Amino acid sequence: MPDVVVIGCGISGAATAWELAKSGCSVTLVDRYGPAAMASGWTLAGVRQSGRHPAELPLAMAAVKIWEGLDEELQASTGYTQKGNLRIGLALEDLPALRVIAEEGKAAGLPIEVLADAQSVRDIAPALSPAIAGATWCPTDGHADPDATVNAFINAARRLGVETVYGEAVLSLESRNGRICGVRTTSRTIAADAVVLATGVSGNDLLAPFGSPLPVDVKNVTVVRTRPLPPLLSQVLSVASACNSDAACAGRQQLDGAFRFTSGIKSWGGLMREKDGRPVIAPTVASLLETLQSFGDVVPAVREAEIDAYWCGLVDQTPDALPVLDHIPGVNGLVIARGFSGHGFCLGPLTGRIMAALVQGQAPPLDISAFAFSRFSDLSSPSSSPVTLHG
Repeated sequence: MPDVVVIGCGISGAATAWELAKSGCSVTLVDRYGPAAMASGWTLAGVRQSGRHPAELPLAMAAVKIWEGLDEELQASTGYTQKGNLRIGLALEDLPALRVIAEEGKAAGLPIEVLADAQSVRDIAPALSPAIAGATWCPTDGHADPDATVNAFINAARRLGVETVYGEAVLSLESRNGRICGVRTTSRTIAADAVVLATGVSGNDLLAPFGSPLPVDVKNVTVVRTRPLPPLLSQVLSVASACNSDAACAGRQQLDGAFRFTSGIKSWGGLMREKDGRPVIAPTVASLLETLQSFGDVVPAVREAEIDAYWCGLVDQTPDALPVLDHIPGVNGLVIARGFSGHGFCLGPLTGRIMAALVQGQAPPLDISAFAFSRFSDLSSPSSSPVTLHG
């Protein structure tokens, strides 16, 4: 019998399993599909501090400190590189919003500045189009390889005795006298003293019997990966124009030379199929064309690249676009890390530490009061913060 069952094998779940194992807990990590099968594998995999909500920025900054030594800790390459982030303004009307982002970042101690003309931006990233107005520049942001990162956490966790169970869906959470006592999967019941729910867009069916569903609006983004090109871009880019919402996009060049770029966040029709035991969501023709056009307008060289693959990724957006990192009220032993609203990958290593602390009844390493489940207790008029920047 494990001490803890962690449900969800994305970066949050994998990091949590590793942190718990380091603390001496026995852990079983369960996923319906396998490592990085959904959000963590679909993501742009930005490791970004800039453009964060002020409540989330301290977590992102602390997470980056972990990322800087993560390869050594995990004894594996995560593909992490720290070459900066540029948030692009397409028109002069976008610059005031960029200045606000820079001011908020500087107030928290983040090295960030506004580049107020195209040439200043292209001095850093020459591959960008001259037809832009400016950008914020944060040199301590970066990106990583999502699959390599998740598997590095899992392999490190396995070396510490974590059991991994793939291909089994969790059907229900078992409780007795107000306390978690295990989970029931499609194959068996696994007894445990605690459960961590790190399930992304899914999981409300498991919470429903406890009267504690998480308010999430499931969105999607279209993602395109090209075949490798010569080195052109080392930074992560994002565009969220106040003047043209259809121009929203984000992207980077991977270490292997391939470009990975995304659309803005869109409504999702709910269609998902499985292929080779993995979930697959196909973009519409309109979304794919829009994504190609938007990113090509910012990085013209991408128009000459061959497309290697394309897909859609899902976003678990909460009303305030912030995650829940908390105990589930009224159920001892049940904690949750969900609702990252498309920007949870960077936080993953820190999320693992936070979840491990909550499971063990310890104080988390940072203040997480802004991410309490109770903030959604009155949903008669929930605040709404649309996501304008993800990854």
